Amino acid sequence: MCRNGAQSTDDIVDTLDVSKRRARETILESTRISLTEEISDKETYATTSVGERFIEAVEASGWEKVSSILQTHSPHYGAFLSLFEDGNTIEPNAALELLEDQSEFTSYEYNETSLDVIGAWAQRLGAIQRNAFDGTFYPVEESDVPPNFPYVLLSVADCLEESAGVNLKKRYLSIPELREHTCERLSCDRSTFDDALRTLAQQNIGRIELSGAPIDTGAKEARYGLKTIELADSDGDLVTTDQSSEQVMRGVEQLGKQYYYLAVYDRDLQFNNNGD
Repeated sequence: MCRNGAQSTDDIVDTLDVSKRRARETILESTRISLTEEISDKETYATTSVGERFIEAVEASGWEKVSSILQTHSPHYGAFLSLFEDGNTIEPNAALELLEDQSEFTSYEYNETSLDVIGAWAQRLGAIQRNAFDGTFYPVEESDVPPNFPYVLLSVADCLEESAGVNLKKRYLSIPELREHTCERLSCDRSTFDDALRTLAQQNIGRIELSGAPIDTGAKEARYGLKTIELADSDGDLVTTDQSSEQVMRGVEQLGKQYYYLAVYDRDLQFNNNGD
């Protein structure tokens, strides 16, 4: 709202319909990360040039640009994303320890709550993903899967079968579980995995099978839901966020049908993901 001219704390309280304390927290945080600035001696606030770029990116649903602005101007968010510069996959406890070490001689502090908040925003903005089953953070770097996608998929399937016990091997493997662990290994997003699995199934009829059986209570095994963000109206005045385990546990859709399980009968799989 400061975009439309300088606004006082009371103006922000009235417009956002929040408490004065909440308004002050919002003002101080947006000022801290250079989105707004205080007008001298007037106790009013206006949008900075950084804030203007931020708003324009939000209105255009340019979440990558939003993430880039926050990475530059928010010390906490920037420090968190720096953990993944080398393509690292990091468990939550390790991430927290690294952040605490980095901030030892600064005024910044981290705890499990702040890690969850920062991690959630990084997920919403598409900078990272989080394995819904074990909570591991990992960067999303690949826009397509590599040619060895079948071998990675089979390796993940083998690990999932081993985790079930020698005498309890699963004939059908959960696609949601395969998706989460394969995306983590390949640093690819979930929709890319789905496209690749559909292609693999089409090119290997008889070797692998997608099953349309309804998903079972295994959905409850997912500890973390997907974090999403979108504009709630066409004017871009309201941004909504969401968390849903249903999205994590969705199957793969093919020809209007949902498939939740995968069975492998022949490991000699063909894969051409170039659309030739």
